[in-house]
Amino acid sequence: MKDAATSQNLRGPAILVIDDEERIRNGCQKVLAQEGFEVETAESGEIGLKMIAEKYYDIILLDLMMPSLSGFDVLSRVKTLHPDAVIIVISGYATVEFSIEAMKKGAFDFIPKPFMPDQLRLLVTKAIEYTRALKDIANEKSRMRVLINNLTDGVLAVDTQKRVVLANPAFLKMLRHEGEEAVGLSVEELCGGSRIEALVESALSMPEDQFEEYGEELVRGDAAGVPEAVLSARCVPFRDRAGRNVGAITVLHDITVQKKMEQIKSDFVSMVSHEVRSPLNSVLAQLHVITDGLAGEVTPKQMEILGRASEKIKSLLSLSTELLDLARIESGLMALEKERVNPAEIVEDQTAFHEAAAREKQITIRLAPLPELPTVVVNRRNLEEVLSNLIVNAIKYTPEGGQVDVCASTDEKYLKISVRDNGIGISPEDQERVFAPFYRIKNEKTRYTIGTGLGLAIVKSLVEVHGGFIRLQSEAEKGSTFSAYFPLSE
Repeated sequence: MKDAATSQNLRGPAILVIDDEERIRNGCQKVLAQEGFEVETAESGEIGLKMIAEKYYDIILLDLMMPSLSGFDVLSRVKTLHPDAVIIVISGYATVEFSIEAMKKGAFDFIPKPFMPDQLRLLVTKAIEYTRALKDIANEKSRMRVLINNLTDGVLAVDTQKRVVLANPAFLKMLRHEGEEAVGLSVEELCGGSRIEALVESALSMPEDQFEEYGEELVRGDAAGVPEAVLSARCVPFRDRAGRNVGAITVLHDITVQKKMEQIKSDFVSMVSHEVRSPLNSVLAQLHVITDGLAGEVTPKQMEILGRASEKIKSLLSLSTELLDLARIESGLMALEKERVNPAEIVEDQTAFHEAAAREKQITIRLAPLPELPTVVVNRRNLEEVLSNLIVNAIKYTPEGGQVDVCASTDEKYLKISVRDNGIGISPEDQERVFAPFYRIKNEKTRYTIGTGLGLAIVKSLVEVHGGFIRLQSEAEKGSTFSAYFPLSE
């Protein structure tokens, strides 16, 4: 038996005419053959069904009133054998009742006897367009099914009753579902004990004028409850053209390796930083003993060399401290002891503290008049560190004679602290990467600027830990403005 997808040969769709009137059979065959179609005929329903069992026909012209086996019986049997076959009913008894009954049984259209050749051509043309549309849909569904089934991410689709309509192999594997067919199960039956059901419920109940993604990390344990996998779940509502919720789509991504690598990186950074700090502090202390003259007289040249060595060691100590801070923030181990603070006080103190460094480089640092600022609940040390890093960064990348401005303001939701300079600025391509750890802008103007490339990464992480965000506005040769936003309420 031929498959529907391969039934169409070079001459076009295969057509079968089943009618007990020889005149009708021959007329249909002659008209359609002239159009280049492959046409076969059968003089009874029994013969037609036998031919259909051996071969697939795209279009079947079927007489309703035939002796022994009626067209209605043939119609039902054909739809059982080939649901995609297009059936056009032809009859001399063209009543509304017959037409409705034939349509209920799956007929595509109805044409009364006698009919003109043009009527037949038009109806068959419509049927061909319909079969092509069906095949396009079937092919698209097949391609989509293959694509989804071969995804490494898990995909789950449910209807409004939270019944599974699709669950690809990756999803079933991640949930360790075996045996029973998943389609038709409820989300609770398939994902019982996980947070996926709650995500689906939230997506399905989302108002039609709202659209957002719900996400959560799921930890899957073994039989003893020991965590063995971490899954990232994302769920969104699925809507029809009218914007109504008709289901929900959930995607699972296995992030176990990523989490393990992050933990290994964090542990490694912490270990290295701790192991480096102690010997560096010891070396620095010994250098101080020498430079203080406690180990004997030191010549000016020796003092210069020892001074440069001390500065390098201090830079390494600063790097290890920043690495530890960044590792704690990224691992989520930093305990934020928040308190209600006056941001104006911190902004004023930090601006005043860095005035000496600015003067040393002949840079003017100015604090813009502050409006009435409300108190905010933050970690005081973190807020000071964010502002300090931004000011130091501005001074570092502003040439002599430049200017650094510090200002603060609020809107309905955020405290905004900005540091603006008229320094070398940042190119658009560097702006996308400037907050990445260890990334430093490299050009002729930054060649002799010392830094670890961690300051802005720490700033971004600290601001985000507080539920805020940071924005950058910059133009090469004209300066940069970094703005940190802290939420006014927890």
